[in-house]
Parts: sequence; structure tokens; C-alpha cells
Amino acid sequence: MRKGILFAGSSYIVWGLFPLYFKALHTVPALEILLNRMVWSLIFLAVVLAWRQQWSWIALTLKQPRLLASFAGSALLLSANWFVYIWAINHGHVIDASLGYFITPLVNILLGYMLLGERLRKMQWLAVSLAAAGVGWLTWQAGHLPWIALILALTFGTYGLIRKTSQLGALEGLSLETGMLFPFALGYLLWLTAEGQNALLTQTSDIQLLLLASGPVTAIPLLLFAAGARMIPMSTLGLLQYIAPSLQFLTGVLLFGEPFDQHRLAGFIAIWAALLVYSAEGLWIGFYKENRGV
Repeated sequence: MRKGILFAGSSYIVWGLFPLYFKALHTVPALEILLNRMVWSLIFLAVVLAWRQQWSWIALTLKQPRLLASFAGSALLLSANWFVYIWAINHGHVIDASLGYFITPLVNILLGYMLLGERLRKMQWLAVSLAAAGVGWLTWQAGHLPWIALILALTFGTYGLIRKTSQLGALEGLSLETGMLFPFALGYLLWLTAEGQNALLTQTSDIQLLLLASGPVTAIPLLLFAAGARMIPMSTLGLLQYIAPSLQFLTGVLLFGEPFDQHRLAGFIAIWAALLVYSAEGLWIGFYKENRGV
């Protein structure tokens, strides 16, 4: 249990500190950061697969067109999520990005209701309603939808839905996704190189090292999460998931000094209240089932 909490908690802490990493790369266009992330992630994952001699799944996967199609969709969703997140960090929207991951669990509830036919309990409806009220308030105050948060929540929520029904584990799944994106990413980077615009060749050595590190920075927390998730109950994992957006939020407010007035605070309070209801209800249901032997 303690080992699982350490692994999963560490992954969420790393994800919560991502704004510091991507902010250090603010001189590199978001698309180019994304392309490097795809290329170096695959290379790092290939090293891990070689070390574990874990190749048999590739041949089996290539024989399943439906599985390949589903992972093509998840790869597109993952790349869209990564791009919007990187762009948001480097354009002063860390708080908006944190909002996206705060509301992701509630988006997951709605996706399960709409696409999987899952029934929502009364407290879950209350949580979703509170979150909708918070998003509505933020929209009214800003004069537009919090599109960064909504895109991040929808892409990551849908990505999670696809991966939930997948036959592949975290390591194999991410390897397949980055493998599908690799030719496009490498091709574009080669074109940038021909044009003399590849940051990996033109930027300072510290930026180059950060770009090279994007592979392990992407893959290691995911592998820690996958290991930890198998060791602890879903209720515990559900509470740990708020570490990442909380750290992102504090980073945006305290370190980067992004504007956060009382009007935005009111919207966030409604969403935090929704998460409190959602988490408390989940813990109560889990406790009830455990004690009743359900």
C-alpha cells in the first residue's frame, strides 16, 4: 500500500511540476516541443522495452486492425492534449491548465453516462451540477468559455475512456501511440533542420538538454503511475489525482503571478466543492461496500 502510494503520488508530483519544465522551454514553439516529446519518448520507451525484452505484443497488435484504429484515435487525442497544455504553460495560462485537470474526473463521469450507459448517483449529479455552475460563472466573468480547461479535460477524459477498454498496458500503449506519431514528428523536425530552424541545433545547450530529456520526463511518471495504480484502491488513487492540478494551480498563482481575482476564485470554489462532493461520495461508497462485503 505504502509503495503504491509512493509510486502514484510521485507521478502526480512530477505532473504537477510540469509547468516549471515547459516554462523553461518558452523560447521553443509549442509544436516543436511536442514533436521532440514524441520522438524522444519513443526512443526512451524502446530502450525500456529492449531492457525488459518485451516485444511479443507488437506482432499481436499488428494483426488487430480495430485495436490499431483505437490507438490511432488515442494518439491524436494525446497529442492534442499535450500541445494545448504546452501552449497554455508558455502563454501564461497555467491556472487555466490546472482547471482542466481539476474538472477531468467530472468529465469522466459524464462520458461514462453518455457513452457507456453508466448510471449516476444523486451526489454525482450534484458534483457535476456544481462544476457546471463554476464553469458557467467563469464563462460569464471572462466573456468566453474557459476553452483551454475544457479542451484539456475533454481530450484527456476521452483518451482515458479509450485506454480504459484497451488490451495493452501503459508501457505498450504509450509505445504504440508514440510509434504512430513518430514518422510525422521526425519528418517535421527534419524539415525544420533543413530550414535551419530546429531548436535542437540552434538553441543553447541547456535548452537542447531539456528537449532531449522530454522522453524520460514523459515516460517515467506514466510508468510510476501504472505501477502504483495496481497496488492501491481506486478511492486512494482518486484522491491522489488532485495533487497534480493543485501544484499547477499554486505554481501559476505563487511563482508565475498569473491574475487570480475574487471573481475567478468564486468559480474555482464551486469546482472545488464539486470535487469535494465527488470524492466524499466515492469514499463513502467504497467504505460501505467494503464493510458490507459487496
